[in-house]
Amino acid sequence: MVTLEDYKGRVPAWCPGCGNFSILRAFKESLVELGIKPSEFLIVSGIGQAGKFPHYLRCNTFNGLHGRTLPVATGFKLANHQMLVIAVAGDGDCYGEGGNHLIHAMRRNIGIKLFVHNNQIYGLTKGQASPTTIEGVVTKTQPFGVISEQLNPLAMAIALDCSFVGRGFSGDIPHLKMLIKEALMHKGFSLVDILQPCVSFNKINTYEWYKKRVYYIESDYNPEDKYLAFEKSLQWGEKIPIGVIYKNHRKTFEEMIPVIKDKPLVRQPFSFAKLSKTLEEFF
Repeated sequence: MVTLEDYKGRVPAWCPGCGNFSILRAFKESLVELGIKPSEFLIVSGIGQAGKFPHYLRCNTFNGLHGRTLPVATGFKLANHQMLVIAVAGDGDCYGEGGNHLIHAMRRNIGIKLFVHNNQIYGLTKGQASPTTIEGVVTKTQPFGVISEQLNPLAMAIALDCSFVGRGFSGDIPHLKMLIKEALMHKGFSLVDILQPCVSFNKINTYEWYKKRVYYIESDYNPEDKYLAFEKSLQWGEKIPIGVIYKNHRKTFEEMIPVIKDKPLVRQPFSFAKLSKTLEEFF
């Protein structure tokens, strides 16, 4: 039986009050409740405050380049599709530098669980606007206000028929924990966008700002209705829905590849002789 102590990592270096602390707590408690051991999953992260997330856990991990979390996670999932592969990223890391990789991971429906810490700002590099920063916000690199339209990652995901699309709020740990567990257990690619206040560099989207706006999706809501889900994803401003917004049950990328359908790549026989013969062709 696993306990919270089993996941104890390094002492976090986030700013006091950072929403990442709540995400970390909700994530650990979700793993305990699902009975997932540290050896049974892998977390891939990039660069940023969210990229530090696996440092503060006890788990298998790979820290990659900025925006390149999903290609690495894809490689791991294809090498061993029986392993639970998790990716964590910030809004800039994932929706900015990594936007192209996100599009194709959703399109392929590879069984990766992606958790985006969305504080609507670049936190590690001290407060530049990210793709999800609200239009008009003044930052260090946008002294006249952000002029680009704010990205709506959930609407984009639903339009691409992403297998699981959810939104959580770091100020509501019980609800976030429920959402994390559903995403981890879902078969296929999962995207969970987590609204997470940055107390140092985002003075607009604060805990108070979110608490006045977030609401739970209605109990009779059908997340498998794509048209209804797209309409729900467009809600932003005075009302912001949190919960499972869309999901479907299409086949995963890995189960459509014949070579690994019956046995993971890491458990298949390997011949150095064949490799040497192949390499000789290049000399």
